[in-house]
This record gives sequence, C-alpha cells and structure tokens, in this order.
Amino acid sequence: MIEVNTAGEVWIFAEQHNGKLADTPLELLSKGRELADKLGVKLAAILIGDKVEAISDRLAKYGADKVYLCEHPLLEHYQTTSYTKVICELIEKHKPQIVLYGATSCGRDLAPRIASASKAGLTADCTDLEIGNHEVKKTNTVYENLLLQIRPAFGGNIIATIINYDRWPQMATVREGVMPMPVPDVNRKADLVIEKPNITQADLALEIIKEHLEEKKVNLKDSRIIVAGGAGVGSKENFQLIWDLAHCLGGAPGATRAASDLGFIDEGHQIGQTGTTVRPSLYIAIGISGAIQHIAGMSDSQKIIAINNDPKAPIFGVAHYKIVGDLNEVVPMMIKAIKEKV
Repeated sequence: MIEVNTAGEVWIFAEQHNGKLADTPLELLSKGRELADKLGVKLAAILIGDKVEAISDRLAKYGADKVYLCEHPLLEHYQTTSYTKVICELIEKHKPQIVLYGATSCGRDLAPRIASASKAGLTADCTDLEIGNHEVKKTNTVYENLLLQIRPAFGGNIIATIINYDRWPQMATVREGVMPMPVPDVNRKADLVIEKPNITQADLALEIIKEHLEEKKVNLKDSRIIVAGGAGVGSKENFQLIWDLAHCLGGAPGATRAASDLGFIDEGHQIGQTGTTVRPSLYIAIGISGAIQHIAGMSDSQKIIAINNDPKAPIFGVAHYKIVGDLNEVVPMMIKAIKEKV
C-alpha cells in the first residue's frame, strides 16, 4: 500500500471580476474545507487581479486558511495567458496536491491551460469530490488519500469516478451550484501570502479596451420557489403558464434543456447537468419527463411537485407530490386557487 504524500495544500481558484468574487469559489470553499480537513492540510485560495486585497477577508470568512494574493495592473482583467503563467508559477513554487476551479466560462478556459502546462490531469464538470483509495490491479498497488473526481458520463447515464495517482496537482472543475454555500464565520482570519507576479506586457495576448459583463436574467440558485417546464409543455405560448404560476408564487421560471432547445425560454433558465443546479424549498415540474440529466440538477429540492399526463413518467420517481393530468387544465386551476387565497 502506498500512502500518497499529503503535505501539499488544497487550493481554490478565487475567480473575481471587477473586484467582486463569483459565487462558485465560495461554494468550492465548503468542499475544499472538507477535503483539506480529511487530509490534514491547509485550505488556500488563489486571488489574482489588481487592487483586490480587500476581498481576501471574505475568502477567510468562508473557510480559507491562506490567501495567495497576486496583484499587478496587468492582471486587472482576466486573460488566459497571464493568469495561466501566474498560477503555474505558484504551483511550481508551493506544490499543492489539489487545485479546484469553478466550471464557469473562465474556469473552463483557464483550467485546461494550466493542466497542459503542468502536465497534470484534469476532470471537467465534477458534481462531487471525495478523498479515497485506488488500487492499480496490474501491480497490486493501493494508493491512499487520492482525490476522487465524480461526474456524470455518457450523457448522464452513468456516474464516473476519475483519479490521478501519478501526476500532480490533481485538478478538477466543479459545476456551479452543486456544492452548498458555506455559512461565513465573521471572526475567521486567514494568512495573507503576498506573491509578486512576474508579468510583462508580452505575456498578454490581447489589449482589453472595455469589459462588459452581462448580468444573468434570473437567479435560479437563490430562488426559494421554482416552476419549471419541459418539452411536454408543447409550445412557447403554453409556456406562459409556467411564467404565470411562478409569478403567483413569487418564484422563478425554470426549464429543461429540451424546452430551451425548442425555443420555449432562453437558456439562462435551464436546470440540470448542462444548466444550473438548484435546491429550492419548492420545485414544481410541469411537462417534464424526468431525464437523469435534469433530475441531477433539482433532486435536492426540499419539496417537489410533478405535473404530467403520463403516470409512468420518471419524474414521479423523485416527486413528493404527483399530479397526473393535462397541464392546460391543472395549472390554471392552481393559479386560480392561489389568487383566491392571496
């Protein structure tokens, strides 16, 4: 049995834009804290930008033991080449055993570049992470304390566990919303490690004239009530019922990928493996068959109500309350009942 050297820290890439931290690194700090405690090592955040030291305290409150701060005017805006260079130099200097990134557009761009430059493995779009052992059967060798990188595969039909036992750091991107947001500890402090990045204009592939970030139209992750529609809704016109019910309940409208692909609603409302993972107090699934790709993104909801005209629809397998019927009859009745009680 080979015990993997666990001296290296667990790192989280603290993605920020214009001095504002994204939600995903804060979510990752909850899982990172769990992994670091199991390994008996420090949990650190990598904070890169210009004049961003002020937000390092927030990383501490959400669980970081250390914050590696890399500030430089040329790092004000995210660019793949400059951020890759900075993080690769940090990895070479401090030798972490695990580095995690959010599976955001930024993380999905950055992580593969760092993995390639570091000649390390990378698992994309993980939905869970654990520490465990792995046996290489050819050599009858057991490696302990590896990062088990868990993600759906083959269109969501199986769950794969991926490991990297012979090349470090172990790296993964993690889907937004799949890890719970930790409760901040206002009294918590972290060691601030100031790093001086070796960056010149030659390291920048582009000159950014102006950066425009478009806010999401709907915040599904923070919605307590979600009313979601699937392909079974039938048309964009019928989808107005989803909006109407959500409005009555003070909730947010959601959708399956199939409904989004059919043009019933824009993709920002998509829930599931290729959309947002949600955990609302109430989730109402209307005209949703219950494909595993969608269920993976909403099955942790506290209460699930499913409305479908097929009594054998898989969605009923996860629903707490099941209504078999035509949504064009059932939903208007629900809206009427809600309005009469308001």
